[in-house]
Amino acid sequence: MTTKAFRGAGHPAGYRLTQLSIAIAMSLPALASAQALAPMTVQAPAEQSGTTEGTGAYDARQTSTATPLNLSPRETPQSVTVITQQRFEDQGMRTISDVVDNATGVFMNRYETNRGQFVSRGFAINTLMLDGVPTTWEQPWSSGEIFTSLAMYDRVELVRGATGLTSGAGEPSGAINLGRKRADATQFQGNVELEAGSWSHKRALIDLNTPVNEAKTVRARIVGELGGQDSWTDNLSNKNQTLLATVEADLSASTLLTAGLSFQKNKSNGPMWGGLPALYADGATAEWDVHKTSAADWTRWNSTYQTYFAGLEQRFAQDWKLKLNYTRGERKADSYLLYLSGQPDYATGAGLSTFPGSYKTGTTQDDFAVRVEGGFDLAGRRHELAFGYVASRQDFDSDSRPSAEYGMVDNFNTWNGFGYPEPAWGALTFYEKSKTRQDAIYGTTRLHLADPLKLILGARVTDYEKSGESYYAAPYTVKADHEVTPYVGLTYDLTEQLSAYASYTDIFLPQNLRDINGTFLDPVKGKSSEIGLKGEFLDRRLNASAAIFQIKQDNLGVATGQMIPGSLNETAYAASEGATSQGFELELTGQLAPGWNLSAGYSQYDLDDANGEEINTIYPRKQLKLFTTYRLGGAMSGLTLGGGVNWQSRTYTVAPNISGGTRDISQDAYALVSLMARYDFNPKLSLQLNIDNVTNKKYYGMFDAYSQLTYGEPRAATVTMNYRF
Repeated sequence: MTTKAFRGAGHPAGYRLTQLSIAIAMSLPALASAQALAPMTVQAPAEQSGTTEGTGAYDARQTSTATPLNLSPRETPQSVTVITQQRFEDQGMRTISDVVDNATGVFMNRYETNRGQFVSRGFAINTLMLDGVPTTWEQPWSSGEIFTSLAMYDRVELVRGATGLTSGAGEPSGAINLGRKRADATQFQGNVELEAGSWSHKRALIDLNTPVNEAKTVRARIVGELGGQDSWTDNLSNKNQTLLATVEADLSASTLLTAGLSFQKNKSNGPMWGGLPALYADGATAEWDVHKTSAADWTRWNSTYQTYFAGLEQRFAQDWKLKLNYTRGERKADSYLLYLSGQPDYATGAGLSTFPGSYKTGTTQDDFAVRVEGGFDLAGRRHELAFGYVASRQDFDSDSRPSAEYGMVDNFNTWNGFGYPEPAWGALTFYEKSKTRQDAIYGTTRLHLADPLKLILGARVTDYEKSGESYYAAPYTVKADHEVTPYVGLTYDLTEQLSAYASYTDIFLPQNLRDINGTFLDPVKGKSSEIGLKGEFLDRRLNASAAIFQIKQDNLGVATGQMIPGSLNETAYAASEGATSQGFELELTGQLAPGWNLSAGYSQYDLDDANGEEINTIYPRKQLKLFTTYRLGGAMSGLTLGGGVNWQSRTYTVAPNISGGTRDISQDAYALVSLMARYDFNPKLSLQLNIDNVTNKKYYGMFDAYSQLTYGEPRAATVTMNYRF
């Protein structure tokens, strides 16, 4: 595998117990003020648990992705967007990629048909959370994460900016938190969806939610989804299977046990590895048909992702709770691919070389978390506190199947994926492996300094270690001991509806780079600052926010051009200032009037390196994302109409050309328009039509400095029948 194609020992138990004992000791004053911690019944309504099913809303009353505290979006001193179940339905969102495409301030860079990079404020997002428990996503070794089905989830929370307090090591970009559907029904209920659309799209879903016993203290839910479709890309087809099975049991009036599993299988035939040539050999920009592929008809990329989870929640008096969570994720992928490189001759189509590659990968991750949260009295006011311990263990392995059958494409102008035979693959051999360990303690408190003034203070202390080796590189181990991640946030209520806020936090990312003396560089530090205004209007049905932010990197490793003495030609790196991102965001989400929902967001930023030069210019600096629906009244009261537009600014890059020098590859600003209509025949049965890219705009899904591109989806329509019972 080429660098282009796939770019991309814990502490002893006694030490961890010492960390945990310190955290528990920190809570003693607060626990004492809570008086007797006798178990008691405390029911959490939907608007307090964050659940969005059945609300019909475009906003949520609670989020806990930016901090461990359960706060409303207005109370959270960072930019946060919640994509609700109603938006899933209205916009026909089916995967996490659909969410990223339509959420404020984030971007999806589709550099292949089966892989992509989520981006926020110019930095990659590699942290996905499942019910608040972080799991690291190594996107170069994709196991179908961009196809993650929303069938299993109630909502998606997106925080922009550094999230080191809740996610540990990572980029200062943000985090995506997937909130699972719950087994919370007090009577049998469910729904069936049948769907058909462009590119032979077919999908069926069943969702059953029911109490198991007469007392309704045990409840179960099962969600199953089958889907498949061809693609606007020639020879490409995808099939997926999704299953969620979960149970909730009230062990007592104050004790809740949750357990379950999820499974997703993706089968892709004809996937592209890399993209289409962006330039001809003479330097001219290539224009291909939107259906053009660089894959062979035999290529395939199959993946599975299964998760097992369990949680225990114990409620006490004075709103105190103890939460224990365990999640095990197992990702597997097996691929047989063909990579084409080079730039073809305009007239003959000759000049591309072929590189077959086959890889089998597996990732296993175990995450454990314990958290204590509640309120305490101090100086005549009630305050909140949350603290806990988290541990993460990830093992990654990859093997490859060698093939010596490299060659040349006779004429890419007429290439259709057929006629290039599948090579004879060798036996699986070692390619790469790694082990990543994280242990951390954290604590966060929100102090009510005055009626309008709240101060959030938090810190996380993390021990990180990653070791690995590959076929092309020597074994390595990088560590970060006692890495402190601070969090400071301040909110001030200007009126009953409007608040001002400011926050600072950071995040660290260990780097496998060494200096001239052979010493590993310290982790990259991403420092995130933000100020803004947030408002809740129309009886909290409408949320508004305006934010100004800055993200600065410190200690980024840059190549010195020297070799480390005594190494096998290993380049030495030196720490330097990294990139700086600064900009602003505006967002308005919720209900403007009965029956009228709106989501509107605008984001803009600059991203420069330490020399003031623009970087990552393939990511749009400006984005507008707007969608609205309105339910008619009177004789047409069953009809809901909606539409939206996603606009982004010009993007560009400078790519080398084989004829000499460099060439600009650019895409002008463009907008994608969508429409929807739904008719409710009765409270149980509805029929919905969604049309995306109404104007049939031709646009790039990706282009990059390797002189390759992909095309986004042309106009497509989907019809969905939904029956609820």
